[in-house]
Amino acid sequence: MPTPHRSGIFFVLGAALLWGTTGTAQSFAPAGFDSTVIGFFRLLIGGGALFLLAAGRRELGSWSDWPLIPTLLAALFTASYQLCFFSAVSKTGVAVGTIVGIGSAPIAGGILGYLFRGERPGRRWLVATLLAISGCTLLSLGGAALAIDPWGIVLAIGAGASYAAYTLMLKGLLEKQSPNAVMAVVVCLGALLLSPLLIGRDLSWVSQTRAILVIVHLGLVTMALSYWLFVRGLQRVEVGAATTLSLAEPMTAGLLGILLLGEPVTPRSLTGIALIFVGLTLLVLPVEKKLRHWAGHCP
Repeated sequence: MPTPHRSGIFFVLGAALLWGTTGTAQSFAPAGFDSTVIGFFRLLIGGGALFLLAAGRRELGSWSDWPLIPTLLAALFTASYQLCFFSAVSKTGVAVGTIVGIGSAPIAGGILGYLFRGERPGRRWLVATLLAISGCTLLSLGGAALAIDPWGIVLAIGAGASYAAYTLMLKGLLEKQSPNAVMAVVVCLGALLLSPLLIGRDLSWVSQTRAILVIVHLGLVTMALSYWLFVRGLQRVEVGAATTLSLAEPMTAGLLGILLLGEPVTPRSLTGIALIFVGLTLLVLPVEKKLRHWAGHCP
């Protein structure tokens, strides 16, 4: 695998760290909140902020400048990730849904990057991905009994594939449009695709102060700012590397759960966090170059 541009790596990691605050933020939402509604408003507010930024900088251009099918597919995969992931969690539980959903994303990203862009991730990416997925598994397992639902597993795999697929679509769109414009259009279209799901849902809780604060944080921080960082990183790293680096999200969520929410510190959780950290460090540091340098100075 070619060595990724260092700034691209840190942009993607920054985005993943912000995504990791999503679960902690939702824990402060009022009782009776609807995760689908939160997902919609997250896309709406984040997309709106990105749209204003792109429009203010006159980066949107005309509709004829946008390749129709890749743009629609990117929006579709953005929306389908929200649906598949939350549905998987509701059917098969947080543990299994997270393990399969987040863990399958870098694998799908590596395959899609190879098939459609000729990217060859290499052994370092494989080792880093296996370490990070193992850590994610330990973090997600906790100590609870697992409930395996076949359809939940299918939906979780769909979530991971959707994340990898929209990363692939974004990578292509970034070759033709500015990062601000790409995310503004894709996220706003994704919110539009999710809007029919609001029909018949209880929205009364959205007007509560806590709900507004949570939704604003999710929209501006975990969507607008995080994707502002993500697409800039994606311009400089391959699809497989980007999806693996995104596993910093569960590591961040685990640390916040321990530090802010008072979740118990267990050897399993600490080992999981450590494995993810080691896997990500393997991608961040130019290991091969350093090894060659040290080898050249060995007697």
